[in-house]
Amino acid sequence: MASALPLVPLDRASCATPSADALSATDAEPIARIFKALGDPTRVRLISLIAASEDGEACICDLTAPVGLSQPTVSHHMRLLGEAGLVSREQRGRWAYYRVEPDALIRAAGFLRP
Repeated sequence: MASALPLVPLDRASCATPSADALSATDAEPIARIFKALGDPTRVRLISLIAASEDGEACICDLTAPVGLSQPTVSHHMRLLGEAGLVSREQRGRWAYYRVEPDALIRAAGFLRP
């Protein structure tokens, strides 16, 4: 039969306290939105396609075939990336052109470093 372990008194002085550098709930919200947007492989691929394009921008019409999705579905993914601040959008006639926002990626990457 197993024996019970003895209880050890809790020394509150030895407990870790949150660092003053920790994010507030308000500050965590936009960062979480970025990571949530990047949590989908299609959206990560779309960011990669735009970043790798010749001029650093891509027309929505050029993004559908590489990911194998319809234009409305790609537009939905791009809207989510835009809402997260990861891409900027410029309307040119009937087509939308997207650019990666490097500051958003740099900010998000900063939270992955210790």
